[in-house]
Amino acid sequence: MVSTRGVVHVHSSPTAVCPHVEWAVSGVLGTRVSLQWSAQPAVPGQMRAEFSWSGPAGSGGALAGALRAWPMLRFEVTEEPSSGVDGQRFCHVPGLGLWTGRMSANGDVMLGEDQIRALIAEGPASGIAQRLSHAMGEAWDEELEACRYAGDGAPVTWLHQVG
Repeated sequence: MVSTRGVVHVHSSPTAVCPHVEWAVSGVLGTRVSLQWSAQPAVPGQMRAEFSWSGPAGSGGALAGALRAWPMLRFEVTEEPSSGVDGQRFCHVPGLGLWTGRMSANGDVMLGEDQIRALIAEGPASGIAQRLSHAMGEAWDEELEACRYAGDGAPVTWLHQVG
């Protein structure tokens, strides 16, 4: 089994949903999770939490899938590259849904040759910039930036998947 690690940023969650987030993460990681929640100043009345995790490759996708059950959440999940497996980033914003992209070791979004060919084939060259922007998750980054900035200095919880 290939092991990796990553980070989950729950950028904004209604207070009532926070325990459900912990239960979802607990289910994926196989261990009881208790996160340190703090107010999210960028979204008044919402809470935020950040945690680092370790587990088998693919855990990032499983975490994003579990968190996606609450469409009002703003979150990001990263999974670092591991032996034979690309890194990934998952972003969710209400109204935009879930975006996922492959990530390089330095955090750049990587678009594969087949993805680029498909974007070119989708339509006129005049729309290629918009299609590339979508493929790189720029709308999600724009929506999450205020929440990221507001979370600087917030506490981080370390979690490990039970093997």
